[in-house]
Amino acid sequence: MNDNRVSSNRPAGPLPARAGSAAALDEGGVPWLAARIGVPAFLLAGLAACSVGVRETRAPPAAVTAVVPGTGVTACFDDGGPIVCPPRGQPYSGQDGNDPGPVPRLRDNGDGTVSDLNTGLTWARALAGPLSWRDARSGAARLRTGGHHDWRLPSIKELYTLVDFGRGSFAASAATSVPFLDVGPLDFAYAEGARFFDVQEWSATRYVAGTMDGDAAVFGVNFADGRIKAYPLDQPGSGGALPQRMRARYVRGPAYGVNRLRETGSATVVDGATGLEWQQEDDGIGRDWAAALAYCVALDLGGATDWRLPDAKELHTIVDYTRAPAATGEAALPPPLRASRIEAYYWTSTTLADGPPDDRFGKAAYFAFGRALGWMRLPPGSQKARLLDVHGAGAQRADFKSGDPARHPLGLGPQGDEVRIRNAVRCVRGGRSALRPD
Repeated sequence: MNDNRVSSNRPAGPLPARAGSAAALDEGGVPWLAARIGVPAFLLAGLAACSVGVRETRAPPAAVTAVVPGTGVTACFDDGGPIVCPPRGQPYSGQDGNDPGPVPRLRDNGDGTVSDLNTGLTWARALAGPLSWRDARSGAARLRTGGHHDWRLPSIKELYTLVDFGRGSFAASAATSVPFLDVGPLDFAYAEGARFFDVQEWSATRYVAGTMDGDAAVFGVNFADGRIKAYPLDQPGSGGALPQRMRARYVRGPAYGVNRLRETGSATVVDGATGLEWQQEDDGIGRDWAAALAYCVALDLGGATDWRLPDAKELHTIVDYTRAPAATGEAALPPPLRASRIEAYYWTSTTLADGPPDDRFGKAAYFAFGRALGWMRLPPGSQKARLLDVHGAGAQRADFKSGDPARHPLGLGPQGDEVRIRNAVRCVRGGRSALRPD
């Protein structure tokens, strides 16, 4: 039976401000209006703040033809936890909660398929696998879910549209974690045992270089920890005898994620596919997260002052997976966009909930447009760690919003993800298209 249930990510309101945060707002008549319409007063205040102080001096970019879904994040954060969304120009303004994109909306079609009302893509509800990448690709041709014959393994750009940073939280166990996915209409289950997070899903996108010591790899998404990484085609140490086995989630519909970039002549580039306008080249200065937000809010470029730090979904639209430093000598960035250096990590405005409850909001998502480096002891048991491309150019990971990188000399996690903290910044404006009709 097709009951056309629509799952919306919009929570009842943002998380409350932390005690002692410098985020007090003059709400005036907001409490009365909030009571009248049944919306929390602090949410109304935050929304009102989003529109304060923006001077748009020319028309925004052209209409969107490929909707960029929102990240699902509607609250605001500083380096330590939730705050009331600050007015534009104040510290920590210009993040996801100030300017959420289209609300993630998935419709269960009741026939084993799920429609994304933002992107127009249709997903198979059920997961396949674990299976090899080769079997994952060939399995799509045999799928007949919903009576359709045109299923495919999604590109990494298609698969990433499902990541929901507003829901997800990665902690020490499955019991204390929440998937970065709407698990109402879509199937998901953590793995058994200590490595409950080993639930990576294949995409169809191969890494054009190699990870670790040159291993062939394919990009995938892990909805347990909210990251993109390039995963080896074969199990490490098997000499190619044993294929890596991961899960597969199939999709159908028009291809998603193809850019149509053009220079404006004003040091900006417009993407005709998404309606987003980009700063053509970063300024080469590394900043912590708060400084990155402030830089974009203060930017006056190309006759416009309504710039912002892109959220994770927006920044991902300009990753070019046909390019990588080790393969093409370039950053994973499509011309005419330019990078001040090819090994840059770029901040997003998206807080990634990762860690114990008292330290969950201290990281934000970034994309590696160069090699996604990590400190590894290869072969295992080696006395000295080497800095290697562990996750591939185009990976999305998380970095501390502030602090001293020297405190993490061997990085984070099992692959020693490099900690930089002062990452590159590329600002964006425009976009934010309305949802497709139901």
